[in-house]
Amino acid sequence: MLQLIQIKEEGVLMDEIRTLFRAYEQELDENLCFQSFEDELKDPLKKYGPPLGVLYIATWNNEAAGCIALMPIANNISTPVKDGTGSLNVAADASTPAEDGTGSLSITCEMKRLYVKPEFRKHKIGKALVDQLLQDAERLGYEKMKLDTLQKLQPAIGLYKKHGFVETTAYYENPLEGVVYMEKRLGLSSLPSLR
Repeated sequence: MLQLIQIKEEGVLMDEIRTLFRAYEQELDENLCFQSFEDELKDPLKKYGPPLGVLYIATWNNEAAGCIALMPIANNISTPVKDGTGSLNVAADASTPAEDGTGSLSITCEMKRLYVKPEFRKHKIGKALVDQLLQDAERLGYEKMKLDTLQKLQPAIGLYKKHGFVETTAYYENPLEGVVYMEKRLGLSSLPSLR
């Protein structure tokens, strides 16, 4: 049976997260040093911890099966802080135009480290992890979620598209070949079209 557990502190489950992150890196067969991957392994909560990040491990029958993470993207906002309602509250930087071109403030997060061990992929764990992360992003007050993936990861791209992600322009420099950048508006604007 599937269980999604949010990781908020060091412990046995954090060690499992590190093992899953390493398996993710090995399956990609790419050098992730440009993302400070080794530092991330030492302290995953530095990037993905509360109050603005989220880190999950998925277990299947009490065995570590997958993971996913969320982190804020610093774009056109000053430092976001949690207000008393549990949502993000930010002050716009008047010298920086809004990223979405509408003149409105865009509070953006990034999906990271979606990985499911091959032997568990038949259980739709990736879908459950993405569903949970989208719910958390909206609960935290994010308006847009971005991600990057590789062209060779077609099953992942298909999963993202089923969740309403669309291809977009690069939002940071990724030196790997075949990078695909995707994004999704959250909240009411993320509802699927009835066309």
